[in-house]
Amino acid sequence: QVQLVESGGGLVQPGGSLRLSCTASGRAFSSYTMGWFQQAPGKERDTVGVIWSGGGTVYKNSVKGRFTISRDNAKNTVYLQMNGLKPEDTGVYYCAASGSSSFRARDFDSWGQGTQVTVSS
Repeated sequence: QVQLVESGGGLVQPGGSLRLSCTASGRAFSSYTMGWFQQAPGKERDTVGVIWSGGGTVYKNSVKGRFTISRDNAKNTVYLQMNGLKPEDTGVYYCAASGSSSFRARDFDSWGQGTQVTVSS
């Protein structure tokens, strides 16, 4: 397992941008699938998107064209760039690591503590 620490959350107005970062400690970061997940108030944790070890990405439909996941293996860090934020993007955002190529939260076994994102005017 790896230890993960997220940062970069905050309060932003609709239409604004935020960049979340997630830094991992431990070995073999470059071999992991890294995911970002949103837990909105009163809802289950939902996959926002993942980036595979080879750099390919996939996103849930509601964030396509607005959110971008990238990784810097030299820094053991994965990023979530969020543009055009909407109130429904509000929630706690978690990063997680998986040894598989899955998109499902249940297949990720190392999790960060989460960072709050609030989109409100």
